[in-house]
Amino acid sequence: MTRIRAVYDNTPFPEGQAVGLVVDPVLDRVRPMPLPGSRALHLTAGLLALAAGFALDAWALMERRRRTAGEFRLEEPESLVTTGPYAWCRHPMYVGSWLIHLGVGVIRGSGWVAVTLPVGAIAEHLGALAEERALHRAFGEEWADYRERVPRYAGWPRRRGRATA
Repeated sequence: MTRIRAVYDNTPFPEGQAVGLVVDPVLDRVRPMPLPGSRALHLTAGLLALAAGFALDAWALMERRRRTAGEFRLEEPESLVTTGPYAWCRHPMYVGSWLIHLGVGVIRGSGWVAVTLPVGAIAEHLGALAEERALHRAFGEEWADYRERVPRYAGWPRRRGRATA
């Protein structure tokens, strides 16, 4: 069990989305809530979201590993990674997991994804806030500058020195 936990701890898939992916089909079985649209539409849209989520997660993970000199530990960064997807979003692995969850739900044609995805995302947001406090303690001014430039989940990175509204 310790080995399984060690592998999961280095896997960039948050628990909120993992639970959501299990709960969604259970809810759908107990009380079906089909998405509108054709099966072909569900499959196409779901596969696009799934592919985008896997690609974003893989890119972020590769960027993090590239910046690690020793043994890779997802929860213990050696340096503040601000390149690759981290130049666009402070938490690309969360966004990737949300896209994966969305893709699976849409492929299944389950409207429950509209419930399970936000619930998991809210739980993860609380975790992201705690991560950001830890990153601020670990990287100080470097983190503060990065936080000012790069949006948490989505948006356009800002240039240094530009006034924000």
